[in-house]
Amino acid sequence: MTNLEVFSDLSERLDYNLPDLPLYVRKGSLHQFNNYAAVAHWHVDIEFIYVLQGSMDFSVNGTITRLHQGDGLFVNSQRLHYGYSLADQNDCLFLVVVIHPSILGEKTSYIQSYWGEKFGLTMADFLVLTDQVDWQRSILRSIQEIYQEMHKTHTPLNPLRLASQALSLCATIGDHLQPSTGQPGVLMHVQEMTRFIHQNYDQKITLEEIASAGAICRSRCCTLFNKYVGQTPNNYVTQYRLQKSCEMLKETQRSISEIALACGFQSASYFSSIFRKQMGVVPQHYRKQANE
Repeated sequence: MTNLEVFSDLSERLDYNLPDLPLYVRKGSLHQFNNYAAVAHWHVDIEFIYVLQGSMDFSVNGTITRLHQGDGLFVNSQRLHYGYSLADQNDCLFLVVVIHPSILGEKTSYIQSYWGEKFGLTMADFLVLTDQVDWQRSILRSIQEIYQEMHKTHTPLNPLRLASQALSLCATIGDHLQPSTGQPGVLMHVQEMTRFIHQNYDQKITLEEIASAGAICRSRCCTLFNKYVGQTPNNYVTQYRLQKSCEMLKETQRSISEIALACGFQSASYFSSIFRKQMGVVPQHYRKQANE
């Protein structure tokens, strides 16, 4: 399995690096995603991105930003987001640091209230970070330092330093967040619909059911998916199923037929056909490559 691990929680808890320390600190690359595009996802964690090489477009709640080498991005909690390179499919290497609010610990109501204020739906969805501004340059440097601390090999990890670095990131970005002028209520419809897909991807899912989960009509459902997710609801279902199948191919020994049915595909042959069309290889070959 490649050492480039990427974020893919899709409104679920991430596979954090260490037990009992809710930090996800990894290196990722767009080429690992189908068509160089991550599946749109959201989580209660806040997220920091730092581009090491190349460039990518990054969508947060439907607003698209181009990130180049040396740029960074902060994504606020519960925002629908994904990175991609659809136009030219050029690769992009990046660091990602994701911080769950439980890092604050229990019985810290004053700190948690501050977190809720700064990282709630009424605040800015994201901030672009560059080395042209002192405090932003400090955050970009901190992202690299926390990655180095998490992945050092010659000395033991220091969880106190990791927690301190993560909280410092939160404190600095919190100082510079401003209230949002967006419509958080609209996003809630999208989150409910994507949540429904995540919870039922192994079953047959209709457009009517997706729209019903968001308490809106089919036309509105399609409009919101195109704006915030960048694709139709049905395409999103297929992409999510493919991502889950990739995880199963890499992490389990289940047969292709078992994985096909577990991911909501009608048959193993149909699954293999869709997988090859989207991924460029058949499932068996993908599994072999992933485990080399």
